[in-house]
Amino acid sequence: MSMKKWTDDELMMTHEKLKTWNKQVGSAGSKLWLFTAFLGAFAISTGFAFMFFDGVDIMSIALIIMGTVTCASWYMSDKRRKDNIAYLAEINKEIKSRKLKPSTQSEGKNDGETPQTSHDPEESQITKE
Repeated sequence: MSMKKWTDDELMMTHEKLKTWNKQVGSAGSKLWLFTAFLGAFAISTGFAFMFFDGVDIMSIALIIMGTVTCASWYMSDKRRKDNIAYLAEINKEIKSRKLKPSTQSEGKNDGETPQTSHDPEESQITKE
């Protein structure tokens, strides 16, 4: 998907969404997911060790399955996080090439739905951006 065909509004909206996602995830989230992946790997190894020493039973199979699901969900989440970060960098590159200024949430955004009035007393017309 080429971002060259995107409008400036679409580009800025996607940039804002990914920026807020990046702030929400933070570094604590990735550390927690890494800890979860280690727990999944520990569950898999424990399940195989129990199978080796005690034979095949339902508990060791359940440990292996739960560990596999946990490691798979960590892998998919980490892959999605890396893809989103790379996509955000690509969007930033496109914004720089268009020489746009990324807007912040603290600025009063006008979505075009509400008219903006002029504060000049001589000009009493309603202007729409």
